[in-house]
Amino acid sequence: MKLLVFAHVPPPHHGQSYMVQQMLAGFGGDQRRRGWRSRSELAAHAQAAVPAHGIACYHVNARFSRKLEDIGDIHPAKLLLLLRYCAEAIWLRFRHGVTHFYYVPGPGKRSALYRDWLVMLLCRPFFRKVIFHWHAAGLAKWLETAVQIRTRSLTYRFMKHADLSVVLSQFNRRDAEKILPKQIKVVGNGIPDPCPAFERDVLPRRRARFAARAKLLSGQALSEADLKDTGGDPAIFKVLFLANCTREKGMFDTLDGVELANQQLARARSPIRIKLTVGGAFIHAREEAEFETRLRSVGVPPDEGAARPRDNSRQVAPAGLGESWVSCAGFLSGDAKYRAFAGSDCFCFPTYYYAESFGLVLIEAMAFGLSIVASRWRSIPEIMPAGWPGLVQPRNPPEIANALLAVMGCDSAQMMRDHFLHRFTAERYLTELADAFHSLE
Repeated sequence: MKLLVFAHVPPPHHGQSYMVQQMLAGFGGDQRRRGWRSRSELAAHAQAAVPAHGIACYHVNARFSRKLEDIGDIHPAKLLLLLRYCAEAIWLRFRHGVTHFYYVPGPGKRSALYRDWLVMLLCRPFFRKVIFHWHAAGLAKWLETAVQIRTRSLTYRFMKHADLSVVLSQFNRRDAEKILPKQIKVVGNGIPDPCPAFERDVLPRRRARFAARAKLLSGQALSEADLKDTGGDPAIFKVLFLANCTREKGMFDTLDGVELANQQLARARSPIRIKLTVGGAFIHAREEAEFETRLRSVGVPPDEGAARPRDNSRQVAPAGLGESWVSCAGFLSGDAKYRAFAGSDCFCFPTYYYAESFGLVLIEAMAFGLSIVASRWRSIPEIMPAGWPGLVQPRNPPEIANALLAVMGCDSAQMMRDHFLHRFTAERYLTELADAFHSLE
């Protein structure tokens, strides 16, 4: 199968662009990068050009934004880019005989919908098969509730009867079903294992910290043997929030939930306290200023005269607790991201982002064996293990506080890790995705 991949890869980095990147790499990369120029060369290397999954990808890197802040903005230059990308796709259709067109529809947003219309209008007539991969969510409800009937009519006209729609979960089926595809396949995301040395490097610390914390909660003192492998601070339950630092991703709700949980622990005279690390980039200056104001209102203000560290680290202490309980680590990647996951006890992600579909960061947290508090939003309940006590309603800090206290008592490290290995590996993802694509043949 020859597949035209009309989708962008990082930058900017987010779940959709990352998964497109993983798909391309897993299917052998962009065939145009192999350096063959003539049809005779392509024929001579036909066997090498088809990777193990039997899918040869030809990539149009349809990037319209360089930064996360630019996503969704309407700009005349983006129209020119779109026309250029469509022309490139049509050229590849005839130059390399590519027959299948892969596209990622946008969420419920006018700029994204207009882009989808134009791409389908210009490109779809030239390809034998059309595949939609639904990474975003919310289009069906948005079409039903927020637009006029003419908008819905044009959407059906340009996008209906795709040969295949791939969705990430059962929840996502409704977006695909709205525009009447010929068939739907459910393929959950999967990632390369971010913590291959889990059993050796991470699990012993998780078990030691849980055992020590359980002793403290039962009123027992810790011995030197109890402190071994804990990192020395098992009385601190370390919570990580890692995402774009926005209200809709749940950053402020996480902050509120941790504060409420700490208040409950203080009232109960518990020896345990919760510390929150906020990792990620701020997208909106207004929300960054609000976050800074909030830090000042709940604790000791940062030193205004001091230069901010290069990693944006800063800490505050809330009144009445006498310990630092919030730190902002800035954008995390590579080793710093690994250390943040490995060094935390719990991951908190109470998102209600309008285009949230899968929550890729949740399966990263599972790979590190973290306990998780997450919102019942879109596909997230399907991702989590059955009966998991850390699910909360969106925009509900008191529920977040109660869930943090609940998962604090769960010895779930190995169970979360096994859940990741069973359902969310890159190998499983690529195999199931290739099978879905080959079902068209």
